[in-house]
Amino acid sequence: MPDDETQPQPRTPTRTLSPATTVDIPTKSPAPEAPQTAQAVQTVPGPSPWPLRLVAIGLVLAALNLRPAITSLGPLLEEVQDGLHMSGSVAGVLTSVPPLCFAVFGVMAPRLARRFGPGAIVCVGMMAITAGLVIRPLVGGTVGFLAASALALMGIAVSNILMPVIVKRWFPDRVGSMTGLYSMALALGTSLAAAVTVPMTSALGGSWRAGLGIWAVLAAVAVLPWIPLLRDRRGAPGQPAARHQDAPALRITRSRTAWCLACFFGLQATAAYITMGWMPQIFRDAGVSAGTAGVLLAVTMAMGVPLAFVIPRVAGGMKNQGPIVVVLGACGLIGYAGLYLAPTGGAWVWALLLGISNCAFPLALTMIGMRSRSGAGVVRLSAFAQSTGYLISIPGPLLIGVLHQHSGGWGLPIALMAGLMVPQMVVGVLAGRDRTIEDEC
Repeated sequence: MPDDETQPQPRTPTRTLSPATTVDIPTKSPAPEAPQTAQAVQTVPGPSPWPLRLVAIGLVLAALNLRPAITSLGPLLEEVQDGLHMSGSVAGVLTSVPPLCFAVFGVMAPRLARRFGPGAIVCVGMMAITAGLVIRPLVGGTVGFLAASALALMGIAVSNILMPVIVKRWFPDRVGSMTGLYSMALALGTSLAAAVTVPMTSALGGSWRAGLGIWAVLAAVAVLPWIPLLRDRRGAPGQPAARHQDAPALRITRSRTAWCLACFFGLQATAAYITMGWMPQIFRDAGVSAGTAGVLLAVTMAMGVPLAFVIPRVAGGMKNQGPIVVVLGACGLIGYAGLYLAPTGGAWVWALLLGISNCAFPLALTMIGMRSRSGAGVVRLSAFAQSTGYLISIPGPLLIGVLHQHSGGWGLPIALMAGLMVPQMVVGVLAGRDRTIEDEC
């Protein structure tokens, strides 16, 4: 009998490895190890899947809303002018407002992200886009329309800056693939708004106010995934808040790579805005019908949907992104040469090549995420490169219009477009070198 009583004792720890049944048993070594193992499982892989999925969904929905406020206005600009009695000069200014707002409001993003957390600021940015898109069709004057547009653009600006930051914080080992995912979503939102705004307006009764306001629904949906992150101050789970402490010591203007990235971003944005604003008119003046010219622009923009996913994945696996910069620049040079020599003969080919060239945008975003070792560094680099870059891009479309007006043709403007591609390739190769801004600062 005594032997029977002693036999179950060594088996007791083997049956009570779970923390729930070892609370009252003073064990020697297995009991401390079991709770530690359970705690390790809970803190490392346990909580990470659902927040990562939520952030991934939030990235896609946010990216879908970073351009419709802009590209939905272009097809209805004539109706908006008539409805608000807007002059042609004011309408011209309206088309130049987006890059200006991106540059001005984007500067605020790093400070706001350090104080409130990047996820919370993206959530507020989506709210600002929603509010601006709701208010814009309801106003009755030009000033109110511009103010509501600026509100939406402010939300777009801060979200633009923080998208690479969110990727760096939550997906540090998948910068290329996640950048490709939201770049593809951004390109999809851009082309979708341009393509379906007019048909949706007709389906909603023909009112331009309804056609512009309907995009607020998509923006409102994008708010939802970010609400759980409103109280987030650190970013990804397990990241210490101390990472923010290195931000004040980082002098971004001392980095040559940061300046090269800013110039590369600005020159690619210049090419993109020139393409979106003037390419259809170039084809129309060459004898292409208005409908075909619009389809050619849609083809150019649609090229960004698949390539915006592929290029960042390829770039993320390379130490030096210079070769990709050269390939994209070469496509742009060939496309501009085709526009100059045979705009109608190879119109579809030139549209495809320029669409490939415009994919320098997701490449620039990928390099921003790769040229810093810390989340705080990516915040500063993203704000500096994008804000400075959008400032650089402002004069480009206006200068093309002036040259076309004074020269009476498209030869000189196209030559300028091709000429700008050369410095874009140079600074892109320099920005693509395998180095970080922390090393240079």
